[in-house]
Amino acid sequence: MDYLIEPMAIEKKSFAIIERRINRKIFSEEEMEIAKRVVHATADFEFARLMRFNRNAVESGIEALRAGWDIVTDTRMARAGIRRILASKFGSRVKCYSVSKKAREMAEEMGITRAMAGIMIGAEEPKNRIFVIGNAPTALFKLNELIKKEKISPALVVGVPVGFVGAKEAKEELLQLPVPSIAVKGCKGGTPVAVAIVNALLLLAERRDGVE
Repeated sequence: MDYLIEPMAIEKKSFAIIERRINRKIFSEEEMEIAKRVVHATADFEFARLMRFNRNAVESGIEALRAGWDIVTDTRMARAGIRRILASKFGSRVKCYSVSKKAREMAEEMGITRAMAGIMIGAEEPKNRIFVIGNAPTALFKLNELIKKEKISPALVVGVPVGFVGAKEAKEELLQLPVPSIAVKGCKGGTPVAVAIVNALLLLAERRDGVE
């Protein structure tokens, strides 16, 4: 059996297959780049139908990265998957507070999840303007709450938590808020989706800025 073994050739063929099956009419050119990477990461074409880009989210996300704002994730896995070396070229750091001692102590004291505590801690730092949630609906609910109370105004929220309890509702609430956001309708989502979105934005920012 013949098969491809060269990574770039495999990726090129994969994206060619994806492009043939996604309806380009529903996305701008840059939204299409993000949708393709999500489908590539999941092998699930339904994501192209479920993705929502709200309030000029792509442009806001690119400009936030180019400005060097920091990225807060809900899980260590998301932090590990984001291209931190590329982010650092813009001056952006990728942070995850939910694994910290402070988050653990806050969660125990307040009776909340560590993911919620991590968002509360991250919201205290002015340089944290990009929030990326792919796993914990409770983290997105807490972020939504802080936005509604005008305690934080993110430049971009990537809200794609996965699950059957709260995930759909948290994302629906996010899309009603006056902040730029990228979300996935329904129960689907996950850390790989969140990572694919952020990495696509980083590549778009790199292309626009000519980062060496």
